[in-house]
Amino acid sequence: MFADHNRRTLLTWPKRYDIIVGIARGLLYLHHDSRLKIIHRDLKTSNILLDGNLTPKISDFGLARIFQEDQSLAKTKRVVGTYGYMAPGYLMDGKYSEKSDIFSLGVVLLEIISGKRNRGYEHSDHYLNLLGHAWLLWQENGTLELMDECLYDKFEECEVKRCMQVGLLCVQKFAEDRPTMSSVVSMLGSDGAVLPEPKEPGFFMERSCSTSPYIESENNTDTDRSWKVYRRGSRKVVWPMERNKEAGPTETEAGGEE
Repeated sequence: MFADHNRRTLLTWPKRYDIIVGIARGLLYLHHDSRLKIIHRDLKTSNILLDGNLTPKISDFGLARIFQEDQSLAKTKRVVGTYGYMAPGYLMDGKYSEKSDIFSLGVVLLEIISGKRNRGYEHSDHYLNLLGHAWLLWQENGTLELMDECLYDKFEECEVKRCMQVGLLCVQKFAEDRPTMSSVVSMLGSDGAVLPEPKEPGFFMERSCSTSPYIESENNTDTDRSWKVYRRGSRKVVWPMERNKEAGPTETEAGGEE
Protein backbone atom coordinates (compact mmCIF):
# COMPACT_ATOMS: atom_id res chain seq x y z
CA MET A 1 0.00 0.00 0.00
CA PHE A 2 2.66 2.52 1.03
CA ALA A 3 4.98 2.23 -1.97
CA ASP A 4 2.41 1.63 -4.71
CA HIS A 5 0.71 4.88 -5.72
CA ASN A 6 -1.86 3.10 -7.90
CA ARG A 7 -2.99 0.87 -5.01
CA ARG A 8 -3.23 3.85 -2.71
CA THR A 9 -5.38 5.64 -5.29
CA LEU A 10 -7.75 2.66 -5.44
CA LEU A 11 -8.23 2.84 -1.68
CA THR A 12 -10.49 5.88 -1.58
CA TRP A 13 -11.44 7.48 1.72
CA PRO A 14 -14.81 5.67 2.01
CA LYS A 15 -13.01 2.36 1.51
CA ARG A 16 -10.27 3.25 4.02
CA TYR A 17 -12.87 4.30 6.55
CA ASP A 18 -14.67 0.97 6.17
CA ILE A 19 -11.34 -0.84 6.54
CA ILE A 20 -10.56 1.11 9.73
CA VAL A 21 -13.93 0.26 11.24
CA GLY A 22 -13.59 -3.38 10.17
CA ILE A 23 -10.16 -3.73 11.81
CA ALA A 24 -11.48 -2.19 15.02
CA ARG A 25 -14.41 -4.58 15.09
CA GLY A 26 -12.08 -7.50 14.44
CA LEU A 27 -9.85 -6.57 17.36
CA LEU A 28 -12.91 -6.09 19.58
CA TYR A 29 -13.94 -9.63 18.67
CA LEU A 30 -10.52 -11.01 19.65
CA HIS A 31 -10.50 -9.17 22.96
CA HIS A 32 -14.11 -9.58 24.07
CA ASP A 33 -16.44 -11.56 21.81
CA SER A 34 -14.35 -14.59 20.97
CA ARG A 35 -14.63 -17.75 23.07
CA LEU A 36 -10.95 -17.18 23.89
CA LYS A 37 -9.57 -13.79 24.91
CA ILE A 38 -6.71 -13.22 22.45
CA ILE A 39 -3.95 -10.59 22.58
CA HIS A 40 -2.44 -10.39 19.10
CA ARG A 41 0.90 -8.71 20.01
CA ASP A 42 1.88 -8.06 16.37
CA LEU A 43 -0.95 -6.02 14.89
CA LYS A 44 0.40 -4.03 11.96
CA THR A 45 -0.71 -2.89 8.53
CA SER A 46 0.94 -5.81 6.73
CA ASN A 47 -1.02 -8.24 8.93
CA ILE A 48 -4.33 -6.87 7.67
CA LEU A 49 -5.56 -8.87 4.66
CA LEU A 50 -8.28 -7.58 2.33
CA ASP A 51 -10.64 -9.91 0.49
CA GLY A 52 -12.22 -9.20 -2.90
CA ASN A 53 -14.71 -6.83 -1.27
CA LEU A 54 -11.93 -5.06 0.66
CA THR A 55 -13.21 -6.49 3.91
CA PRO A 56 -10.27 -6.54 6.37
CA LYS A 57 -9.14 -9.71 8.13
CA ILE A 58 -6.59 -9.69 10.95
CA SER A 59 -3.95 -12.34 10.21
CA ASP A 60 -0.70 -13.88 11.53
CA PHE A 61 -1.37 -15.07 15.06
CA GLY A 62 2.09 -16.54 15.55
CA LEU A 63 2.88 -14.20 18.46
CA ALA A 64 -0.63 -14.13 19.93
CA ARG A 65 -1.32 -15.11 23.52
CA ILE A 66 -4.52 -16.32 25.18
CA PHE A 67 -5.60 -14.57 28.37
CA GLN A 68 -7.76 -16.02 31.09
CA GLU A 69 -11.20 -14.45 31.32
CA ASP A 70 -10.24 -12.38 34.38
CA GLN A 71 -6.67 -11.66 33.25
CA SER A 72 -5.81 -8.11 32.23
CA LEU A 73 -2.00 -8.04 32.03
CA ALA A 74 0.97 -10.31 31.35
CA LYS A 75 4.72 -9.77 31.34
CA THR A 76 7.52 -11.40 29.40
CA LYS A 77 11.31 -11.21 29.40
CA ARG A 78 11.36 -11.96 25.68
CA VAL A 79 9.80 -9.06 23.82
CA VAL A 80 8.72 -9.93 20.29
CA GLY A 81 6.93 -7.82 17.73
CA THR A 82 7.59 -5.19 15.08
CA TYR A 83 9.30 -1.88 15.78
CA GLY A 84 7.00 1.03 15.11
CA TYR A 85 3.91 -0.82 16.35
CA MET A 86 4.89 -1.98 19.85
CA ALA A 87 3.55 0.02 22.80
CA PRO A 88 6.08 1.71 25.13
CA GLY A 89 5.22 -0.47 28.13
CA TYR A 90 5.61 -3.63 26.09
CA LEU A 91 8.85 -2.61 24.37
CA MET A 92 10.53 -1.32 27.52
CA ASP A 93 9.09 -3.50 30.30
CA GLY A 94 7.67 -6.54 28.51
CA LYS A 95 4.12 -5.78 29.69
CA TYR A 96 1.34 -6.60 27.25
CA SER A 97 -2.43 -6.45 27.41
CA GLU A 98 -5.43 -5.29 25.42
CA LYS A 99 -3.99 -1.79 25.71
CA SER A 100 -0.77 -2.76 23.91
CA ASP A 101 -2.85 -4.11 21.01
CA ILE A 102 -4.84 -0.86 21.06
CA PHE A 103 -1.61 1.13 20.73
CA SER A 104 -0.75 -0.93 17.64
CA LEU A 105 -4.24 -0.29 16.28
CA GLY A 106 -3.70 3.45 16.66
CA VAL A 107 -0.51 3.24 14.61
CA VAL A 108 -2.37 1.30 11.91
CA LEU A 109 -5.14 3.93 11.83
CA LEU A 110 -2.69 6.78 11.37
CA GLU A 111 -0.84 4.85 8.66
CA ILE A 112 -4.07 4.18 6.75
CA ILE A 113 -5.05 7.86 6.93
CA SER A 114 -1.65 9.13 5.83
CA GLY A 115 -0.53 6.38 3.48
CA LYS A 116 2.84 6.49 5.28
CA ARG A 117 4.68 4.10 7.58
CA ASN A 118 5.35 5.10 11.17
CA ARG A 119 8.81 3.58 11.19
CA GLY A 120 11.16 5.42 8.89
CA TYR A 121 8.79 8.36 8.45
CA GLU A 122 10.55 11.49 7.22
CA HIS A 123 9.46 15.12 7.14
CA SER A 124 11.36 18.23 6.08
CA ASP A 125 10.37 20.24 9.18
CA HIS A 126 11.32 17.78 11.94
CA TYR A 127 12.72 14.36 12.77
CA LEU A 128 9.68 12.91 14.51
CA ASN A 129 8.02 9.65 13.58
CA LEU A 130 4.51 9.56 12.11
CA LEU A 131 2.91 9.57 15.58
CA GLY A 132 4.79 12.71 16.57
CA HIS A 133 3.96 14.38 13.27
CA ALA A 134 0.25 13.58 13.69
CA TRP A 135 0.36 14.93 17.25
CA LEU A 136 1.91 18.23 16.11
CA LEU A 137 -0.72 18.60 13.38
CA TRP A 138 -3.50 17.87 15.87
CA GLN A 139 -2.24 20.59 18.19
CA GLU A 140 -2.17 23.04 15.28
CA ASN A 141 -5.61 22.05 13.90
CA GLY A 142 -3.89 20.74 10.79
CA THR A 143 -5.82 17.49 10.56
CA LEU A 144 -6.08 17.41 6.78
CA GLU A 145 -2.31 17.86 6.39
CA LEU A 146 -1.92 14.28 7.63
CA MET A 147 -4.23 12.85 4.99
CA ASP A 148 -2.81 10.94 2.04
CA GLU A 149 -2.74 13.29 -0.96
CA CYS A 150 -4.46 10.54 -2.97
CA LEU A 151 -7.64 11.19 -0.96
CA TYR A 152 -8.12 14.88 -1.65
CA ASP A 153 -10.73 14.36 -4.38
CA LYS A 154 -13.38 12.79 -2.17
CA PHE A 155 -13.46 12.58 1.60
CA GLU A 156 -15.53 13.49 4.64
CA GLU A 157 -13.54 15.91 6.78
CA CYS A 158 -15.42 14.98 9.96
CA GLU A 159 -14.62 11.27 9.41
CA VAL A 160 -10.94 11.96 8.76
CA LYS A 161 -10.69 14.11 11.89
CA ARG A 162 -12.56 11.55 14.00
CA CYS A 163 -10.33 8.68 12.81
CA MET A 164 -7.20 10.75 13.45
CA GLN A 165 -8.43 11.65 16.94
CA VAL A 166 -9.23 8.02 17.74
CA GLY A 167 -5.83 6.97 16.40
CA LEU A 168 -4.10 9.49 18.66
CA LEU A 169 -6.17 8.35 21.64
CA CYS A 170 -5.01 4.80 20.98
CA VAL A 171 -1.30 5.70 20.82
CA GLN A 172 -1.21 7.75 24.03
CA LYS A 173 1.94 7.18 26.03
CA PHE A 174 0.34 5.62 29.11
CA ALA A 175 -1.76 2.48 28.81
CA GLU A 176 -4.35 3.68 31.29
CA ASP A 177 -5.12 6.70 29.08
CA ARG A 178 -5.92 4.58 26.02
CA PRO A 179 -9.57 3.71 25.34
CA THR A 180 -10.97 0.18 25.45
CA MET A 181 -11.82 -1.56 22.19
CA SER A 182 -15.55 -1.16 22.79
CA SER A 183 -14.98 2.59 23.18
CA VAL A 184 -12.86 2.69 20.02
CA VAL A 185 -15.60 1.05 17.95
CA SER A 186 -18.20 3.34 19.48
CA MET A 187 -16.16 6.50 18.82
CA LEU A 188 -15.46 5.54 15.21
CA GLY A 189 -19.17 5.19 14.56
CA SER A 190 -20.35 8.19 16.60
CA ASP A 191 -20.84 11.01 14.13
CA GLY A 192 -21.00 14.31 15.99
CA ALA A 193 -20.09 12.89 19.41
CA VAL A 194 -17.62 14.84 21.54
CA LEU A 195 -14.48 12.72 21.92
CA PRO A 196 -11.76 13.10 24.58
CA GLU A 197 -8.71 15.16 23.73
CA PRO A 198 -5.68 12.94 23.13
CA LYS A 199 -2.59 13.30 25.27
CA GLU A 200 1.05 13.00 24.19
CA PRO A 201 1.72 9.85 22.15
CA GLY A 202 4.25 7.19 23.02
CA PHE A 203 7.78 7.64 21.65
CA PHE A 204 7.25 11.37 21.15
CA MET A 205 10.88 12.24 20.61
CA GLU A 206 12.98 13.47 17.74
CA ARG A 207 15.40 11.04 16.20
CA SER A 208 19.02 12.11 16.53
CA CYS A 209 20.41 14.04 13.62
CA SER A 210 23.40 16.26 14.28
CA THR A 211 22.90 18.18 11.04
CA SER A 212 19.24 19.07 11.53
CA PRO A 213 18.58 22.70 10.52
CA TYR A 214 15.08 22.50 11.98
CA ILE A 215 15.55 21.35 15.57
CA GLU A 216 17.45 22.85 18.46
CA SER A 217 17.58 21.84 22.14
CA GLU A 218 17.08 24.20 25.03
CA ASN A 219 17.48 23.05 28.62
CA ASN A 220 15.24 24.49 31.31
CA THR A 221 15.53 24.36 35.07
CA ASP A 222 13.40 21.22 35.40
CA THR A 223 15.82 18.38 36.21
CA ASP A 224 13.57 15.79 34.59
CA ARG A 225 12.93 17.51 31.31
CA SER A 226 14.49 19.39 28.44
CA TRP A 227 12.67 21.36 25.81
CA LYS A 228 12.68 20.49 22.15
CA VAL A 229 11.99 23.32 19.76
CA TYR A 230 10.48 22.19 16.47
CA ARG A 231 10.62 24.73 13.71
CA ARG A 232 7.64 24.76 11.36
CA GLY A 233 8.39 27.44 8.80
CA SER A 234 8.98 30.70 10.65
CA ARG A 235 7.31 29.50 13.86
CA LYS A 236 8.58 27.49 16.80
CA VAL A 237 6.61 24.71 18.46
CA VAL A 238 8.03 23.88 21.87
CA TRP A 239 7.48 20.50 23.55
CA PRO A 240 8.90 19.06 26.78
CA MET A 241 10.86 15.82 26.58
CA GLU A 242 11.73 13.49 29.41
CA ARG A 243 15.40 12.69 29.76
CA ASN A 244 17.14 9.39 30.30
CA LYS A 245 14.08 7.28 29.58
CA GLU A 246 14.95 6.04 26.11
CA ALA A 247 16.65 2.78 27.09
CA GLY A 248 14.95 -0.29 25.67
CA PRO A 249 14.88 -3.84 27.02
CA THR A 250 17.94 -6.02 27.09
CA GLU A 251 16.20 -8.81 25.20
CA THR A 252 14.25 -7.70 22.16
CA GLU A 253 13.35 -9.51 18.99
CA ALA A 254 11.47 -7.45 16.48
CA GLY A 255 10.08 -8.25 13.10
CA GLY A 256 12.17 -7.10 10.18
CA GLU A 257 11.22 -4.79 7.40
CA GLU A 258 7.82 -5.60 6.01
